[in-house]
Amino acid sequence: MNAAVIAVVVLVLYFLGYRYYSKYISQKIFQLSDDEETPSHELRDNLDYIPTNKHVLFGHHFASIAGAAPIIGPAIAVFWGWLPAIIWVVVGTIFMGAVHDFSALVISARNKGRSIVDLAGTLVNSRARTLFLLIVYFLIFFVIAVFAYAIAALFVNFPTSVLPINFQIIIAVAIGFLFYKKGVPILWPSIIALILLYFMVGVGTMVPIHIPALMGSEIVTWILILLIYSFIASVLPVWTLLQPRDYINSHQLFVGLGILFLALLVGHPTMQAPAINPRPINALPMFPFIFITIACGAISGFHGLVSSGTTSKQLDKMSQARYIGYGAMLGEGMLAIIATLAVAAGIKHSEWLKHYDSWESAVSGGISNFVLGASNLLQSLKFPEIFSSTLISVIVIGFAATSLDTAARVQRLVIKELGSAYSIKPLENRFIGATLAIVPSLLLAMLVEAPGQGPGSGGFLLWPLFGATNQLVGGLTLLAATIFLWKTRRPVLYTLIPMVFLLFMTTGSMILNFKVFSNSPLLLILSAIILALAVWLILEALFVYNKQRKSQGVIPRLPETQ
Repeated sequence: MNAAVIAVVVLVLYFLGYRYYSKYISQKIFQLSDDEETPSHELRDNLDYIPTNKHVLFGHHFASIAGAAPIIGPAIAVFWGWLPAIIWVVVGTIFMGAVHDFSALVISARNKGRSIVDLAGTLVNSRARTLFLLIVYFLIFFVIAVFAYAIAALFVNFPTSVLPINFQIIIAVAIGFLFYKKGVPILWPSIIALILLYFMVGVGTMVPIHIPALMGSEIVTWILILLIYSFIASVLPVWTLLQPRDYINSHQLFVGLGILFLALLVGHPTMQAPAINPRPINALPMFPFIFITIACGAISGFHGLVSSGTTSKQLDKMSQARYIGYGAMLGEGMLAIIATLAVAAGIKHSEWLKHYDSWESAVSGGISNFVLGASNLLQSLKFPEIFSSTLISVIVIGFAATSLDTAARVQRLVIKELGSAYSIKPLENRFIGATLAIVPSLLLAMLVEAPGQGPGSGGFLLWPLFGATNQLVGGLTLLAATIFLWKTRRPVLYTLIPMVFLLFMTTGSMILNFKVFSNSPLLLILSAIILALAVWLILEALFVYNKQRKSQGVIPRLPETQ
């Protein structure tokens, strides 16, 4: 099968999904109108709430959700075969993930920019808010720890990427200053910054950078630096670093995707991996685990936290939610498709069999397999090998880093809402909130070592819970969206069906995980707790639904909903 043909077909399907399905969801179901005042205007503070150009906000949102996960998941799931991975990414993105992200953004924007976690208190009850909060805090807690380790490991393995990545931070601050303080249009400075970034990629190939080792490991030093950076980024006004860096990164990803897409068209490689792997060794069953392994490339609960945590507070006009919420998820879906094709067509069949000779090999080689496959694809464009590997690693690190600092900011805002809900004033302070967001992850990363991973890898002790917990948050976000639509007298099937599917697959995988985690009491206990919290939250929602439905047939409207 020609990989270029697959890429073109998927691109057409995504175009049709945006052109027709997203328009229907936006206009007929959520009935968006620019007559509605967005929180960025109503509550403007120039810290978290600030009206933002839709292209800049798209860049922030896209870069924040498109981290390393939509690369890692498909690069592992190809072990079951490339065909089920492609089908799940396409169907999941158009009918589930994009609807999920868009719904969370709109619901939050119609309720003063409150996170979907906090809104559970309005949509269901205060207990639901607390239950949801516990699940989300746990999810982001080890996302921060693991992403910091993953980026640190990439810096160590690809020292040529250190210079261009850190150059990007400096140039982003300069662009934010020029745009917001001097009124300079952002497009051309960001394009110039992108060109300079690629120049620095070339410089980085000649100037690899290593740093002193703490606790005998460079990785530990990088983790400390990255989490200090994340603390600073999470308390700064969004315009100083987060927006301009993410805007540049969005350009970088689109250029990267364009180059890889061009490489497919020029090289038109055939698929080297099997369409369906008939005899996977030591693998978990494809159903339901493929829906958990490929999370962010199809649907991800973390996206709902970004939509309602940061993006909704910057939305200028309500009509732009379709372009930003639905459209950015299609971009991430395309990233997942390219990642799938890179490892399925960019690695020779004999090498592919070695890299995917067992489930353990597939899981441990996710990012490295993508870098190898994508670099091989670029050979059709006559790119030098070291430049290709550096370019791909810069793309991966850049997006993992934006997800890291966005996760820190979202965690701070979640803690702030907890303080507001329970009248704990210190938690509303952004410096205290950022400390509580960063320090637990730092302690986990620095003081605990996962078996076989080395210093700084503490987050990997909990990483096996990420996929299921992330998808569980996605299902619960769709639950909140379904309740919202029901309370505002709108059709619910467009969120209800994805919700039921996702919760069914997620709870099924979590139950099967009890056997997988049988030799790890910590994972077994935590998995049971998360599943119990989720079931409790669902029961709370069903109880409220039945009570309100039986109360003389009255469906209460949300007091702050347009």
